[in-house]
Amino acid sequence: MAIDPTAEIHPSAIVEAGAVIGAGCRVGPFSVIGPEVTLGAGVEVKSHAVVTGWTEIGDETQVFPFASVGEVPQDLKFAGERTRLVIGRRNRIREGATLNTGTEGGGGITRVGDDCLFMTGAHVGHDAQVGDRVIMANDSALAGHCIIGDNVIIGGLSGIHQFVRIGRGAIIGAVTMVTNDVIPYGLVQGPRGRLDGLNLVGLKRGGVAKEDISALRAAYQELAQGEGAFQERARRLAEEDTDSAYVRDVVEFVLGASDRSFLTPG
Repeated sequence: MAIDPTAEIHPSAIVEAGAVIGAGCRVGPFSVIGPEVTLGAGVEVKSHAVVTGWTEIGDETQVFPFASVGEVPQDLKFAGERTRLVIGRRNRIREGATLNTGTEGGGGITRVGDDCLFMTGAHVGHDAQVGDRVIMANDSALAGHCIIGDNVIIGGLSGIHQFVRIGRGAIIGAVTMVTNDVIPYGLVQGPRGRLDGLNLVGLKRGGVAKEDISALRAAYQELAQGEGAFQERARRLAEEDTDSAYVRDVVEFVLGASDRSFLTPG
């Protein structure tokens, strides 16, 4: 066990031998820290939380009461192999949220970036890859193997099907089931999620230039109404050699490798 002398561990907390607790960490009452856990500097684990498994949590992340971080995957194929969960810096993991380690078949690691917010009851499944500044609202869930880009927002009570990719800057409405890939900056809503435009509010709040927003709108219209299959339309966009990095993000995403099909514009 390696506990930095500046860390504060409540007497009722259990920190198992082998855990690494960084400078300025705080571990609250009745919390459990497993033997293969590493907490970076300034991490706070509040009361009644469990951090277990081969788990690394980055600096200044907060884990709130009754969260379960680093437990084994909810995958019937899991056979006890040694897999990991790596969480970045300054994340907030709220009450009752669950984040699982990976599986051997999925690459062995679940990874979360920096500055994310996982609200009450949110779930991150095995082998998911979550970018930076992602927000998962209350009781939303990522199934195994999902890939979530930076700055994505997932509304409350929404579910993301296994192997789905969600491109950067997309927004998923509340109470939505997403079964196929979502283009960057897309807006998805409805009980059986449909692509219903662009996340214009997010783009404007993010300070994206009007020229790029206009280019994205034009690209979206071409994807929605052009001739041929969805990927054929994306290939034509690629041939136009656009100056907009945002349009290139969309094109590269659509033409990239995926285990799912796409939510397409209605």
